[in-house]
Amino acid sequence: MSRALERFTRQSSRTLQDEPLDVALEKLAAGLSLLVTDPEFVTHAFSEGDSPGKCELAHDQATGFYLFAHVQKGGKSGKPHSHGESWAIYANVRNQTDMTEWERVNAASEARTVLSATQRYSIGPGEARAYGPGIIHSTAHPQDAWVVRMTGTNLDAIPRYHFSSLRDEILERP
Repeated sequence: MSRALERFTRQSSRTLQDEPLDVALEKLAAGLSLLVTDPEFVTHAFSEGDSPGKCELAHDQATGFYLFAHVQKGGKSGKPHSHGESWAIYANVRNQTDMTEWERVNAASEARTVLSATQRYSIGPGEARAYGPGIIHSTAHPQDAWVVRMTGTNLDAIPRYHFSSLRDEILERP
């Protein structure tokens, strides 16, 4: 583990224990922006020959957060989703992640979900963005990208929400 990653993990654990979540997420995003520009960290987390996929970099037992390195293949687009009751922070090391934020525009009681795009932007190298619980977003990678993602818990162990154009109505207009 790089020194920068060890320091970031310790500071993140303290921040999550000491601050309200909205304040903590902003501080973590700022710290993650710095981490992804640290050459020692980048060498630890990524290499030129990495295949697309994810690798766990850290897990904090005290707060439950995880930190992953993701190698994204260019031309890949994800479907709208949320991380349920958890949160996530995305930061780019190389190239960009195109993000779209969505909102549900029909009643939650309806079987079919109707989503409308509310924001579109890119996260470039050295930039990070936090997404609180329940925020619906989608990612796209026009080029191969190196991304670091931090989550509040093991996302595979909690209910999350994925939206599909086969089942739901996803409106592309902002």
